[in-house]
Amino acid sequence: MKANAWGWQIDPVGLRVALKALYERYHKPLFIVENGIGIDDRLENGKVYDDERIAYYQGHIRNVTDAIDYDGVEVLGYLAWSPIDFLSSHKEMRKRYGFVYIDRNDDGTGSLERFPKKSYYWYKKVIASDGTDLEDDIEY
Repeated sequence: MKANAWGWQIDPVGLRVALKALYERYHKPLFIVENGIGIDDRLENGKVYDDERIAYYQGHIRNVTDAIDYDGVEVLGYLAWSPIDFLSSHKEMRKRYGFVYIDRNDDGTGSLERFPKKSYYWYKKVIASDGTDLEDDIEY
């Protein structure tokens, strides 16, 4: 399986399998409260082109939709992890999770200025379409 820079495997089909198994076992609606990926994003001229993050979410959201449409899983909601970058549990800023880049380095330096990443505008479009428009066709 594909993995990020920290070796975390990327398995969108595994999310569908887990949703189906949990629903079949407990017969209760499910709510995905944390789904995301840490990426070593780079700010260049005030922009972050995080296509890897977009691809990650496309695969996972498609598999959630398939779990609902084809497996009959009742999913109440889906939350991405995380809206903005934050200090990783490994005490580093290099591993970034958010749709908004925070200008901060591992050593604590930086302006703390916020920069919406490409994925920010993509995810905004996804939300507006109720998850039906996952195409990466936004102008950034």
